[in-house]
Amino acid sequence: MADIGAIVFDFDGVLANSEPLHLRSYQAVLAESGVTLERDEYYRHYLGFDDVTAFRTLSDRRGLGWNANDIAAIVKRKTALFDDIVASTDVLYPEARTCVERLAARMPLGIASGALRHEIVAVLRRGGLEQHFQFIVAAGDTASKPAPDPYRRAARLHALPPGRCVAIEDSRWGIESAKDAGLHCVGITQTYGAADLPGADAIIGSLDEFTVELLERL
Repeated sequence: MADIGAIVFDFDGVLANSEPLHLRSYQAVLAESGVTLERDEYYRHYLGFDDVTAFRTLSDRRGLGWNANDIAAIVKRKTALFDDIVASTDVLYPEARTCVERLAARMPLGIASGALRHEIVAVLRRGGLEQHFQFIVAAGDTASKPAPDPYRRAARLHALPPGRCVAIEDSRWGIESAKDAGLHCVGITQTYGAADLPGADAIIGSLDEFTVELLERL
């Protein structure tokens, strides 16, 4: 573990069981425009993107012709719907607190996510975990995953070479982003199965398995 100097967590699907809540918000806001989004389509095509990229991609795939102003308005409405859900829902995975506290005692932690900053902060603050993270790279700070930019920025914020950082991700888009940025990456099967997480250096089933011993084996 001497070579590993920091950990970068993805957020949705890793620390927070929020992907189903994002889907509910997407479905609700799209229904207002007469557009139907099925669960399988969301998980297959849009889950790895930030909201702007997801709605732009959906518009292109469906031929909806939404422009930047249309997408901005839809994102604003979706954000309001999501915030209402999160305000009354326990979102963190049950193992998240123990995992974060265990690893924060050993090394610096950061977050690199396609979620909006205020969404991440609200969930961490509600769960009493905000103080354990040195920084958050959120939607709008860099190009969206699967581009490597979020993890490149995370490594810079940790002031470490990418090869001394470990990411933990729940999707192929996130793994691609982390690996292309030069980080080690652990895949976690809380959203997709192991077969859908190509390129991960290790695969675990829950945050209970994200341990110092695992990092020593990387």
